[in-house]
Amino acid sequence: MEDSASHSSVDSADYVVVNGEPKLRLPGSESIKDLEKKMTEMINESKEVQTSEDKDVEEEISPTTTGPTGKSESTGDETYTKDESGTKNIPVNEVRKDVGKSMFYSADIRRPRSLTSPVKTPEDFGNPSFTKGELQSDSVPTIPKLPSDQCTFFNGVTYLGCAMVNAPRSELEIARIMQILNEQSQMSIPVTLSIPNYSQGIVRLLEPNTNNEISYYRINRILFCARGGQDSKERQCFAYTCSHGDSPQSVILQCHVFRCDIADAVGKILYCFATSFKKVPRGSISSSLENNVFQFEVSLELKEDEGKGSYVTCPKDRNSAVFKLRANLEKSVVITVQQVSNTDLRIERCFGVLLCPGRNVKHSDMHLIDMVSMGMSTDGRSYVISGDWNPNDQNFTVLNVETPRDTKVFFTVAADLVIDGIQEPVRFQVEARAKIFPMTERFWVFNKKPHKETFSLTLEEVDTDQGTTTFKVVNLESQTEIDRKKQQLRLNLTPSQSADGAVTPGDDDSDNSDDPLPSGSGTVSKEVTDEELLEQWDQTLKKWYQNMAQRPKSVQQLSRRGIPEALRGEVWQLLSGCHDNSEMMEAYRILITKEYANEGVIQRDIYRTFPGHDYFKDSGGMGQESLFKLSKAYSIYDEEVGYIQGITFIGAALLLHMPEEQAFSVMVKVMFEYGLRDMFRHDFEHLHLKFFQLERLMQDMMPDLYSHFMDLGLEAHMYASQWFLTLFTAKFPLFMVYHILDIYLTEGSNIIFNVALALLKSNRKDLLPLDFEGVLKYFRVQLPKKHRTENSVKELLHIATGLKVSARKLKKYEKEYIAVKQAQLQDEDPLERYERENKRLMDTNMRLDQENDDLATELVSSKISLRSDLDIAEDKVDIMSKELSVTKKSLTEVTEEKARLENEAGKLKEMCRRELEKAEQTTRRNDAIIAEYKTICTQLSERLEKQAVNYKEELAKIKNQIQKCDACSQLVSGSGEFKCINLPEADLSPEIMEMKRNIRELELELAQTKLALVESECKVQDLTHNLGSVTSELNESKNTWFHKTLNSIKDATSKKD
Repeated sequence: MEDSASHSSVDSADYVVVNGEPKLRLPGSESIKDLEKKMTEMINESKEVQTSEDKDVEEEISPTTTGPTGKSESTGDETYTKDESGTKNIPVNEVRKDVGKSMFYSADIRRPRSLTSPVKTPEDFGNPSFTKGELQSDSVPTIPKLPSDQCTFFNGVTYLGCAMVNAPRSELEIARIMQILNEQSQMSIPVTLSIPNYSQGIVRLLEPNTNNEISYYRINRILFCARGGQDSKERQCFAYTCSHGDSPQSVILQCHVFRCDIADAVGKILYCFATSFKKVPRGSISSSLENNVFQFEVSLELKEDEGKGSYVTCPKDRNSAVFKLRANLEKSVVITVQQVSNTDLRIERCFGVLLCPGRNVKHSDMHLIDMVSMGMSTDGRSYVISGDWNPNDQNFTVLNVETPRDTKVFFTVAADLVIDGIQEPVRFQVEARAKIFPMTERFWVFNKKPHKETFSLTLEEVDTDQGTTTFKVVNLESQTEIDRKKQQLRLNLTPSQSADGAVTPGDDDSDNSDDPLPSGSGTVSKEVTDEELLEQWDQTLKKWYQNMAQRPKSVQQLSRRGIPEALRGEVWQLLSGCHDNSEMMEAYRILITKEYANEGVIQRDIYRTFPGHDYFKDSGGMGQESLFKLSKAYSIYDEEVGYIQGITFIGAALLLHMPEEQAFSVMVKVMFEYGLRDMFRHDFEHLHLKFFQLERLMQDMMPDLYSHFMDLGLEAHMYASQWFLTLFTAKFPLFMVYHILDIYLTEGSNIIFNVALALLKSNRKDLLPLDFEGVLKYFRVQLPKKHRTENSVKELLHIATGLKVSARKLKKYEKEYIAVKQAQLQDEDPLERYERENKRLMDTNMRLDQENDDLATELVSSKISLRSDLDIAEDKVDIMSKELSVTKKSLTEVTEEKARLENEAGKLKEMCRRELEKAEQTTRRNDAIIAEYKTICTQLSERLEKQAVNYKEELAKIKNQIQKCDACSQLVSGSGEFKCINLPEADLSPEIMEMKRNIRELELELAQTKLALVESECKVQDLTHNLGSVTSELNESKNTWFHKTLNSIKDATSKKD
C-alpha cells in the first residue's frame, strides 16, 4: 500500500500531493540548462574551506589494500572484493531492517582481519580519480571541516538528479524513478557525499575537487531510503525522498537518485543513513534528563465525511467513552501526542498510522491507512498526525457493520513515531470502543471530547562504539495496562460469586437468536459409522476383560477418537473402575429410601437439567424421577459437600448410558477419585486455584486475549465456572459433552484446561473485538452453538489434545497462586490491613447482629406460633374428649341396638327356617301330586290310545259291513270316508250317546288335570324364588355396614378391657 504521507518539517502540519510523471529537477531549477548554470556557479564560487579530522568517522568503503588481480579473495570467514586495480575492499553484508511499515537497507560493516594499510581518513579520499574506481595516494584534496558535524564521506558517487513523487514511501515508485534517471539522465554530476552520524545532522553534496558545498538536506526531512535491485541495472543506485518547503502549502516531495562506482558501497551508504536516523549526539538528552520515565498523553479523535467535503467530529456516548460511528462513511483519524513530564523529547516524524479491529492485537495484525498530515501543532506543544480511513476496506469490515443493540466493538489505532535520540520508532497504541449505526443515523446529544490515554515511556542510555549515545526503549505502557496489572493481583473472586455463577441454566436467556442453546440438546446416534473404530474397541475390550488390573495402552488414543455410543456406558464404568461394584449399588438402594432436607432444592434444579432432551423434559417423568433419586442419594452419601448444582448435569449424562445404580457408582468415582468434589470444599479455594491456573495458561499461550480480558475486568470465574463444576455438561451439545467425558475419564481432570484453552484459542478472533457484555453473551449463546456438529467438535478436541499442559507447569502456577496470596498479605500496609480487617469484622458483626435479630424475631414468632398452636391443640383435645364421651355413649346404645337386632335376627332366622321347612314340605307334596298326576295322565293316554285303536278297528269293520250292504253302501264314499247324513239325534242309539258323553267327560278331566299341573309348577317356582330371596337376605344381613360397625366396636371394646 502506497503511503502518501510526508514529513516536511517540525512546523508543518500538511503537505501538497503532486501528481505527474517524474521530471529532472533540483531545488530552484527549471531545466537542464538552469541546472548546468547553477552547478557551474556553485563550483566556481570561492568559499572558505575548513578541514577537520573526524575521529568518529566510520570505516570507508574505499579500497584499503591493493592486489595483483581483480578477483575475490577470502581471508578466514570473510570475503573481500577487488577492483580492476587489485584494490581490496571492506566486506559489506547487506541487512534489510523493517521499522514500522518502512524498510531500510543497511550494511553490517566488519573490519578485515588482516589489512596491510591503515584506515584512511576522509581527507585520504578526496582525490577525484576515485570516481574512476582507482585510489591514488598523491594530490588528495582536503574535505572542508564542518564544525559540530560528525560525518562519513563517500567519493565515487554520482548524482543523477531528482523527481517529484506522490508516495514518498513507495518502493515501487522510487524504483521506477531510479530506472528512469539511470537510463535517461543527460547530465551526471560526480559528488562527494557527506552523511552525518546522528539524527540532528545534515546530508551534504560536495564538489569532489574543491570540496565546495553544492547542496544540503536535513536528516529530519528525509523520509525514506532505498536501493536498486541486486539483479537489475540499478544495483549501483540508491535514492532517498525528502520534503522541501517551510509550510504545508509550499511543501514539495522529491526523490534524489545517486549512483556509486562501487556496487558494494550502496549498502554502506544506506547503513549510514539508517544509523543517522537513530543516533543522538552525546549529551543531547542525558544532560538534562531528570529520570528515565517520560509521560505522554495521546488523544484520539475520529471524524466523518458528511458528503460536502468537510469532516465532523464523531460523538461519543454521554456516560461512556464509546464512539458513535456510521457505516459506509469516509472517516478521518486524528492523533495528538503531547509530552507531559520530564525533559522534552523532539518528535521528528511519523512512519505511519495503523488501524485494526479488536484490542490487544499483534503488530502484524495492524493495517496501514493513508496518512494525510503530520507536524507540530500551532502552539508547538503537541504533535498532530491525521490519516484517512476507508470504511470499505475488507480489513475493517467489522467496523463498518451495524452492531446489535447494547453491543460494542473494539478497535485499535497506532502511530509509529521517530523520536530524536531513540534508536527505534516508538509505537503509541490506543484502544477504544465504538457502536456502528446506519449511515442515516442522526445524533442529537453527544460528547465531542477526544479519547485520551496516558503512556509511560521508559528509556535506557546506551553508548555506542562510535562514541555517541543513543537511547533504547525499555518499556512503553499505557495507564490502562498498569491499572489492569494492579487488578490482576487482587484475586477478587469470592465464594459466593463462584457458587452462584456455577450452574444456572434455567436463568439464562437458537441459531440467529439471542436464546442460549438448551442443555441436553443435540442427538447422538447409536449407529456405528466407523467399523474400523468399533473393531478396535472390540479387540481392546476383549484384552481388557482378560486382565482387569491393567488398562490397555490403546484406550487413551481410542478415547480421543471417541467411544462408540453403544459402548459408552460399559467403557465409562471400566474407565472409572466401578464395573463390578455391588457394595455401592446396594448402598444406593438404601440411600434412596432415606429422607433428605433439601429435596425441594433438588426438585427445583431437576426441572432445569437437560430440558432439551426428551428423557428429562417431562415433569414427573421417568427421567426426572431417576435423576432426583440419583442426586438425592449422592447428597446423603457425601455429607461434607451435600447437594451441589453441578451434579445434576453430570448425573443426567450418566443416566442416559446406564441404570441408576451404576450411574451412582460412576458419579462417586468422579467426585472422589477425579477430585471434582474438592472444588466445592473449603470455600471453593481449589476452584479459585483452577481459575488462576487457567488465566496463567492464557497469559502464556494467548497473551492478547488474556490482556483483552484483563482490560475488560473479565475474570475466569465469569465464564469458566460451569466448565470446571459441570465438566462442560451444562451448556454444550450432547455429542461434545460425551466426547469430553470420554477423554476426562481416560486422562483425568487436567483435560479441562486443554478443552478450555482450545475453546478460547479457536474463538480468539471473535472474542477480541467484543466488550464486556459482548464477551459474556458470546460465551453464553454463540460458543455452544458453534459446536453442534461432529466435525466442529472433533476439530476442537483435536486442538485440545494437541495442547501441552504439563503437571509441572500447573504445580508451578499453584506455587505462584500461593505466593501471590501471601504477598498480598505481606505487602499490604498494616494499617490498611487492620482497617480492612476491622471493617470486615464490623461487617461480620453487623451481619451477625442482623442474624441475631432475625433469629430473635424468629424465636419470638416461633413462641407465639407455638403458643397459638398449643391453644388450638388444647381446644382440639377438649373437643375430642367431648366427642369421645359422645362416641362411648353412642357405642353403648349401638351395642344395645346390636343385641336387639341380633335377637331379632335370630327370630327372623328361626322364622325363615320354619317357612323354609314348610316350603320344602309343600314342594315335596306337590312333587308327589305331580308324579301321581303324570302317572294318571300316562295311564289315561295309554287307555285312550288303546280305545282309539279299537275304535279304528271297529270302524273299519263297520265300513266293510256297510259297503257289503247295498242299502248302506251309499253312506260311504269311494275313498272310505262317511258321507255326512244328518240324522236326527233321536235316531242315535243310546250307546253312541253314552260313548260321546264319556269322551267329553274324559276330555274335560284331562284339561282340568293339565291345569292343575301348571298351577303346581307355578307354585313350585314361586316357592323356589322365595327361598332364594330369603337366603340372599340372610347373607346380606351378615355383611351390612351396621354389622361390621358392631363387630369393630366389639373388637375395640374387648381390646380396651
